[in-house]
Amino acid sequence: MKPRDISEIDRNFKIASVGELDVEFRDALQPPFAAEGCAWRKPDAPLSRLPEHFTTAEINQGALDLAHHTSGGTIRFRTDSPCLALRAQLAYSFDMNHMPRTGSAGFDLYRRESGGFVFQAAAQPNRDQQLLELPLLRDGSGKMTEYLLNLPLYGGAASVEIGVAPGSAVLPPAPHRIAKPILFYGSSITQGGCASRPGNSYANLLCRALDAEEINLGFSGSGKGEIALAEAIGELELAAVVLDYDHNAPDEAHLEATHEPFFRAIRNRRPELPVLLVSRCDFHGTAADIRRREIIRATWEHAAAAGDRHVRFLDGELLFGAEERDACTVDGCHPNDLGFYRMYRTMLPLLAEMTGA
Repeated sequence: MKPRDISEIDRNFKIASVGELDVEFRDALQPPFAAEGCAWRKPDAPLSRLPEHFTTAEINQGALDLAHHTSGGTIRFRTDSPCLALRAQLAYSFDMNHMPRTGSAGFDLYRRESGGFVFQAAAQPNRDQQLLELPLLRDGSGKMTEYLLNLPLYGGAASVEIGVAPGSAVLPPAPHRIAKPILFYGSSITQGGCASRPGNSYANLLCRALDAEEINLGFSGSGKGEIALAEAIGELELAAVVLDYDHNAPDEAHLEATHEPFFRAIRNRRPELPVLLVSRCDFHGTAADIRRREIIRATWEHAAAAGDRHVRFLDGELLFGAEERDACTVDGCHPNDLGFYRMYRTMLPLLAEMTGA
């Protein structure tokens, strides 16, 4: 007997349809929508997180491949539409055995209220579904409201459209409280593996709380500390940089050879840019873990000894907290939502202080 689909048994698992919603779809990658998170993207170019001129002469092939994943990408806008829908064409999507598709290929929507952004809806694609057309809001107030749509963490979007009720106004969003972006560089954890949906990655949590644009340069398995990327980062006007670069250095020798030069390449171009150096969150106390932490701490110590007052070090062993650390990952390495939330709560006071938020 063939088992029934779970959506036939429990309607809460059924994928919603735009169905009867009367909406007009508008290109969300064009004004008045604000498409953010791709620092080097030119108008009308595909979404990409790296400079388009980069080749394997500057950076590894893995990072080039992952540049088209949209981690950290957001669409912000204001509208008085009482209903909203999403239509998106996924250019890339990945099904992984340890991460929900709602995180790797999904979208989630937040609305701004007086206390900050509040979760509104998640767009949940089916397996192998490349074209999404899903409702995000029904029976809204019809009052002018600001929204933030997070793009997939491990997929790329060839197009993104927002459906609004006919005759509704769509306006640019309010300026961010922090005027310049916060940039994150690192590994799969930085990219968002393995959050259940995009808004739950630690970088998205931080930038939503601080109200800043996010530039996410987390490259799964491919954050290798290339100087060309550090120099490109140094060309940007930023509020802060979080260097979560540890995991993807293949060994301690590589980390020692690249970590401080990477920081120095940024610092040479931005002497007063706040930089937070973070060691790995999944600290198990091995000799390798301890040595890697000391390499990263040494980058901070050398900078501080030279009079640098704009760099801080955060011991990654603190990120998950002392209690129930084993509940913070899906596989002993990659954080789940609890792990990302604890990382966010630990980093938030530091980043708020460093950015003056």
